[in-house]
Amino acid sequence: MSTQQKTSTPPVKPALASAQALLPEIRDRAAEAEQQRHLPETLARRMARAGLHKLASPTYINGAESDPMTQIEVIEAIATADGSAGWNLMIGMEVQGFAAAAFAPEQALELFGDPETILSGALNPLGRATQENGGLRVKGRWPMASGCHNSDYFWGQCIVLDEDGEFKRGESGQVQLREVLASTADVEILDTWHSSGICGSGSHDVQITDLFIPAERVTRVTEQKPFASTPLFRIPTYSKLAYNKFAVAAGIARGAIGHFKTLACEKKPRSSSALLCERSDAQRAIAEAETQLRSARAFVFESVTEVWTAVTEGRSVDPESRALLQLACSGGVQSACKAVDILCASAGVNVAYKDSLLGRCHRDIHVVPQHITVSPQWTEAAGRVLFGLASEVPIL
Repeated sequence: MSTQQKTSTPPVKPALASAQALLPEIRDRAAEAEQQRHLPETLARRMARAGLHKLASPTYINGAESDPMTQIEVIEAIATADGSAGWNLMIGMEVQGFAAAAFAPEQALELFGDPETILSGALNPLGRATQENGGLRVKGRWPMASGCHNSDYFWGQCIVLDEDGEFKRGESGQVQLREVLASTADVEILDTWHSSGICGSGSHDVQITDLFIPAERVTRVTEQKPFASTPLFRIPTYSKLAYNKFAVAAGIARGAIGHFKTLACEKKPRSSSALLCERSDAQRAIAEAETQLRSARAFVFESVTEVWTAVTEGRSVDPESRALLQLACSGGVQSACKAVDILCASAGVNVAYKDSLLGRCHRDIHVVPQHITVSPQWTEAAGRVLFGLASEVPIL
């Protein structure tokens, strides 16, 4: 009898299995998405039909309310095949989850109940709204509305103006903010997304010139708690925004490692009779890349699990847990970027070509840390909290 214990492989989560089934098509159409600067419509709809856009949505709109770890794994899998597709799924998942929780359940179900529903959005107050009978009259321009070409709705934040055109303020003196849900057919998509990376995400500017939004399509997330009150919606907002950005970076880095392996096992560097994979510098590169990515991923999952345990047990997320999660995500994105940089340095000139899969990963991954929710600027702020001092920034 063998002294070794047999270990069984845990079953793949249904949502992850659905994502993995789409990977061949996503890989095949990544160049098409990059060229046209937004995802092919049929591909975006397939991801929606597979239920991926509803993983972070409340059950009252037929959402899955998946735990954060599952969300990360699914986004990561899609981003392994194409960073732009992973980015679009991440944004679409987040926006639909936040928007659906901001509407009363009956209204949210009517708006978002269809399994194919896709949302784009921007919660920065660049719109201006004036009150009219039964709703708001809106105008504005919001940059980088990822996935807008494929979306059914755009959810944008506005500052409300009074009769004199001045900012309307509440009793506390705060500017009054409202979010409006507009059909994408009623907004103008401006051709502004000419980027170095994540080219296929279609992160163009969205503009509304003069549009009436009825009151039943207006929300106020800064003044009202979410209608959804289950554990997923008790996670701090900025924590949610951070861990899913890391998922995109981790997926791109994992894809890059795969592309490097393929290249290294096929390429013979100039003036060499040996394959690249037989060289010590390439072996060191892949070892260091794996160390960077796996260490970062472990820290993120540890921190996310700690936060998830707190909210599922009915506890609030303490400042130290929030700070550690922010450090894990911001630092993790930096580590994922470093992993890809190491591989590209070893790969040689191949990555300079536009059709290089590893080169695309390099271009894509360096867009992720530009997002404010995983910016390295929060490192010192998190350190302040770890000393037990009060946070000076809203993100923590």
